[in-house]
Amino acid sequence: MPDAPLAALLGQYYGPNDTKGDGEFDADQVYSDFAEWSESRGLALYPAQDEALIELVSGSSVILSTPTGTGKSLVAAAAHFVALATGRRTYYTAPIKALVSEKFFALVELFGPENVGMVTGDSSVNSDAPIICCTAEILANLALRHGSAAEVGQVVMDEFHFYGDPARGWAWQVPLLLLPDVQFLLMSATLGDVEKISDDLGRRTGRPVALVTGVERPVPLHFSYATTPVHETVEDLLGTGEAPIYIVHFSQAAALERAQALSSIKIATREQRDEIAELIGGFRFSTSFGKTLNRLVRQGIGVHHAGMLPKYRRLVEQLAQRGLLRVICGTDTLGVGINVPIRTVLLTALTKFDGTRMRQLTAREFHQVAGRAGRAGYDTAGTVVLEAPEHEIENLQAVKKAGDDPKKKRKIIRKKAPDGFVSWGEPSFFKLVEAQPEPLVSSMQITHAMILNVIARGGDAFANVRELVFGNHSTRAQQFSLARQAISIYRALRESGVVEQVPGVVTAREPTPRPTIQLTVDLQPNFALNQPLSPFALASFDVLDPEADTYALDVVSVVESTLDDPRPILSQQQFKARGEAVAAMKQEGIEYDERMELLEEVTWPKPLDELLTALFETYKASQPWIGDFELSPKSVVRDLYERAMTFGDYVNFYGLARSEGLVLRYLSDAYRALRQTVPNELKTDDLLDIIEWLGELVRQVDSSLVDEWEEMINPAEVAANDAIVPPTLRTLTGNHRAFRVLVRNELFRRVQLAALDDAAALGELDAAAGFDEERWGAALDDYYDEYDSIGTGPDARSAALLVIDEGAASWSVRQIFDDPSGDHDWGISGTVDLAESNEQGLAVLRVTAVGPVTAG
Repeated sequence: MPDAPLAALLGQYYGPNDTKGDGEFDADQVYSDFAEWSESRGLALYPAQDEALIELVSGSSVILSTPTGTGKSLVAAAAHFVALATGRRTYYTAPIKALVSEKFFALVELFGPENVGMVTGDSSVNSDAPIICCTAEILANLALRHGSAAEVGQVVMDEFHFYGDPARGWAWQVPLLLLPDVQFLLMSATLGDVEKISDDLGRRTGRPVALVTGVERPVPLHFSYATTPVHETVEDLLGTGEAPIYIVHFSQAAALERAQALSSIKIATREQRDEIAELIGGFRFSTSFGKTLNRLVRQGIGVHHAGMLPKYRRLVEQLAQRGLLRVICGTDTLGVGINVPIRTVLLTALTKFDGTRMRQLTAREFHQVAGRAGRAGYDTAGTVVLEAPEHEIENLQAVKKAGDDPKKKRKIIRKKAPDGFVSWGEPSFFKLVEAQPEPLVSSMQITHAMILNVIARGGDAFANVRELVFGNHSTRAQQFSLARQAISIYRALRESGVVEQVPGVVTAREPTPRPTIQLTVDLQPNFALNQPLSPFALASFDVLDPEADTYALDVVSVVESTLDDPRPILSQQQFKARGEAVAAMKQEGIEYDERMELLEEVTWPKPLDELLTALFETYKASQPWIGDFELSPKSVVRDLYERAMTFGDYVNFYGLARSEGLVLRYLSDAYRALRQTVPNELKTDDLLDIIEWLGELVRQVDSSLVDEWEEMINPAEVAANDAIVPPTLRTLTGNHRAFRVLVRNELFRRVQLAALDDAAALGELDAAAGFDEERWGAALDDYYDEYDSIGTGPDARSAALLVIDEGAASWSVRQIFDDPSGDHDWGISGTVDLAESNEQGLAVLRVTAVGPVTAG
């Protein structure tokens, strides 16, 4: 990588062998250097940016609450520049790992790979660098562990409105409480009144705190209320030059349905459609959703939501940045730093389901979404439109159709709002337009991990915990509740023997000294920073039998139990399992009421549930901090492997097309956890096969998740890539170990279907190769004339029953059936085309024979 621009500027403050400045600098010089650099890039500082930079070089903390599009990212870069110029270590925090990763690569470009590191909980890269990008929880735990002694000179907190998040807000508050020597830059477009936070921060740090707020948007917004159907509103906006249009929905399903509905109207010009077709000609739309997206983007319509594969979201963003997608249907995720340039935001509703109930958007949520309209440097104004409720639009359409005819007007049957409708309309819309974001409310928590980190810090643990409990920003009543919680946690730690009280030393000055509280165990340096249940997983591996046929998959199950639950997958697994259970109970003649009662016990697959739950309770007795987290046995990787399915097969089997991005993220997390958590000495050949198979499966579906993680290990080789077509994947057959597993899975999937005598499903797989339902049915009839069943257990999967003859262009394969007599004289023969496998990203098997060993 060539010298990064800001890294080169920093060279004048300290030499190449001096990685830290001496703390003495000319503030005016630092200011002018950064301002001139910014202007040289065509980014003359806005007044708010200029004010913030002046305050930063003057040593003040800054609360930057300015609208979207006012260049907060540039102020963050300036803050890091100031910190490095003065020899201080600086941390950038964001609420989600995707934003942390994005900022990591952006800062590498500005400051060079040697100056930027990242820690997110499951990734740690260059962690000794002077600039660290991390999630808010990482910094919070660092502050708890080290307090004022933490090697932190500056903190840049992005999306600071997460301070008010009920579940995670504590992580945005703790650094403010425990890092008194730090300069802070707190940024968000929707902070509201932060006077109390500002006053408290100034008191704690002794630094002035500058509030840079009330800034006019460089691109003003125009608001309107539409009473025409969505497709008419879109046509009007397109006709008046208000594209690109982002149509906001509050469910992923609604976004896709809208995109498909809009494909009936003309969105893009012929020239735009031709350009799109040329740009995406080499793009691999490898999933069922991808095929739908392919058709939509060719018409100038994008879809954008968190359930999509990263490569599809990136494709939509790149096409939008080139001005080729005139309409994008998505969810409100664009309110959290999503890179989709738009001129108009069209909201389809003012209510959302928050996991508990339907409710109106808060002022903060509304402004987060609406603020995405209008692009600085491109648009002179942005547009925000709210669609009226559907029943209101239909009633107005009926009145319009009746015209001035009083008889027709009397006959109009006005449509009522649907059941459960939370009322909203034009008055509530304009009320939100004028409303200021709600004041941020403290969401402080006290957990085992927090208490342990504070005790591990040393010093007066009692005083430190008391300050944390009673010195935070919560109400007095909330603080007393936190105090009771802290006492309960401390007692549990004492009872478990993890902490102890040592009597204080009596002195003349202190005749009744307070006891010293200390740990009886060594806390690992990265405690609570990485996967919190990884130590439990390590302990659990010891009880598994390496000689067992299921050992490799049992290790996978242990690791899966420590990962966050992918709720949509588990829900679909449960739905499928209950459907199968109902069918079986009906066949057994079980009555309805009893079926419903039994059905409550049917859930998603939970391998090793009893064993892991018992181990967890035992482990918790000696490590009570683990009680902050929940063990969750589940089977996604194991289920996928045991079903011998491809990614696409699995998504289709469980009906997860809208959530395929979530499926891939879970598989990617599992792959990293298996690689990082399982010690090398415990990785058997079977387990290595699974790990390699899983990594290659993830990479072939969408290489960005795995590649990005691995690129972070060597960021010097990362270069900006704006190409529409992703970089060429390494060949699938190049990963020999993983490819053998993929081939074995293709064969074994057919074994499983043959065991079910499912000729129809087998015919669907192999009709193109000449083995349709009829031919498969005949072959299975011949087999079942000799044998009663086909085994699908560990023996059936063994290497002894798989024969592979590897050629240069194709492989000849033979999967032998595990028949009940052990004759092993029947099986499936086929060929695997290597070139086609590389092209499609999966093992392409063509069955050539099914029958006795001599066949085929």
